[in-house]
This record gives sequence, structure tokens and C-alpha cells, in this order.
Amino acid sequence: MSPLAPAIERAGRPLFEDVAGDIDVSFEFFPPRTEKMEQTLWESVKTLEPLNPRFVSVTYGAGGSTRQRTHATVERITRETSLAAAAHLTCVEASRDEIDEVAREYWAVGVRHIVALRGDPPELGKHFEAHPQGYANAAALVAGLKKVAPFEISVAAYPECHPDSPSKGADLDNLKAKIDAGADRAITQFFFSPECFFRFRDEVAAAGIDAEIVPGILPVSNVAQTRKFAGLCGAAIPAWMDRLFEGLDELPAARQLVAATVASELCGQLYAGGVRNFHFYTLNKAELAYAICHLLGVRPKTQTQEQAA
Repeated sequence: MSPLAPAIERAGRPLFEDVAGDIDVSFEFFPPRTEKMEQTLWESVKTLEPLNPRFVSVTYGAGGSTRQRTHATVERITRETSLAAAAHLTCVEASRDEIDEVAREYWAVGVRHIVALRGDPPELGKHFEAHPQGYANAAALVAGLKKVAPFEISVAAYPECHPDSPSKGADLDNLKAKIDAGADRAITQFFFSPECFFRFRDEVAAAGIDAEIVPGILPVSNVAQTRKFAGLCGAAIPAWMDRLFEGLDELPAARQLVAATVASELCGQLYAGGVRNFHFYTLNKAELAYAICHLLGVRPKTQTQEQAA
């Protein structure tokens, strides 16, 4: 266990009493499918923008199914906000030339950050197969992107091991290959206990990986949906989470409060254990991420400046 982890055991003290706003946050969105979803997304972007995240990322559907919508969303964020937008790119069902061209288009519109992923097959239950003329895996994609332009690159990490990895050791080897290929940091898939992250952080260090590891936080308000996500990335959902949300299907406000409480406690324990960078999977909903950031001491830049004055 990391020597910082015992700091989470602070019986009798408020969890957020020591937060000083000394963290960096980032947010993930997905490209909207309808006009109404676009309005919701844009409201979320504008709500979170004042928190001055170091970047926001936009996901890329399985098999490149949202390529145009991802590009349009990233371009709009870059053009109309002060935010640094990061575009997801995957290896699935695309040649190297096609992926390189997408990357060049991003660079041309001012995007300087890519989240490079192997990607999920377009059909659930099928195993990943590299395109005959494509990048074989995320490490190869990172190396290829670095040849296109000097992108800042984030990659994925799996605290509970990727479902396709034969072992934890192989999974760590894959992460090291991505960092060695030029990735700047790894963002973890979601998890639900601080010990899971601290243990993984120690394993990463023991494997000789010294890159930044950012915990990915998913505030859960829909357990069934989260269970589907978890199946794709190897995350375990504890039984107590089902119990917490039981009976709240028709009470969305109460469900939101429970979700915020669970995620905030996790973030508070990570903070107490020394974590100062967080990445939030927002599902295009700003309120939960905003509330958690507020508890961690993050305030809108203008408000902070006014208080300092």
C-alpha cells in the first residue's frame, strides 16, 4: 500500500476540511446525436468552463462511428471557448493514412492534445482486430501521432486490468509501451475504491513507469448503465452501490444527491492520499462534476480573483 494511503483513515475529521483548491481537473464529453443533446452538451461545457480545467476531451465512438461529430464538437470547443480541447482517436477500422489525415486536420484547426486509444470493436462481444493497413495497438498509434505533429498525448490505464489482457503484468507492459512511445500521461478507467487506485499507482511505479497517472472519476447515477460500461473496461461494481441506488428510479434529484455523495467521498479520500489531478467522465452532465470540484476547493477563476482582491 502506498505510504500516502493511510492518510485516508482520519476518523473524526471532516473529509474536505484540508482541501485548498490545489488540484487540476479535466472533463470528458461525448459528441451529441441530436439537437437537444447538443444543447445539453453545450450548457455543460459553459457551466464547467469557468473552473479552468487543463483540458476537456471528446470521445470517439466504436469503429470511428462518431468521427465527424467528434471533430465538429472538438472544433467548436476550440473555436468558441477558452478551453483546450483534446480529441479521442482510436485504431479501429481505419488505416494509418486515414488516422494520420484526421490527426492533421485536428492540428490544422488548433487541436494540440489527443487521447490515443486502441478502441472497442464496433460490435459488442467481438475481439479487437487491427485493420490490415492500420495501427496494431495504442502504442503504435501514439508513435504514429508523434510523427504527424508534436501532440500532447494521453492514453488509457486500467487499475483492475483490461478484459483483453492475459495478466496484470501484460497490462502494465502495454501501459509502459504506450508511455515509451511518447504518451505524456495515462488516465485511468473508473473505479470505486481509493485502495484500487493507490494499489495501481504502486504497481505502475514498480513497473518502472514514471508518467503521470490521473484517476478517472465516474459519478454514478444509473447503475445499470455503469454496469454496461464496466463490462467493457474490466471495472468491478461493488454490491453496496446497487443498494445505495435501490428505490431511486423515480426520484432523480435524490439519485443525483447519492451519486454526488459517493463520488465526492472517493475524491476526498484520493485527495487525502496525495492525489492532485482528477479526470471526470461527465456523461455530458455538468452538475455532479461541478459539485465535486467545489468540494475539492475548485472555484471559478473570476470568483477566485475577486476574493484575492
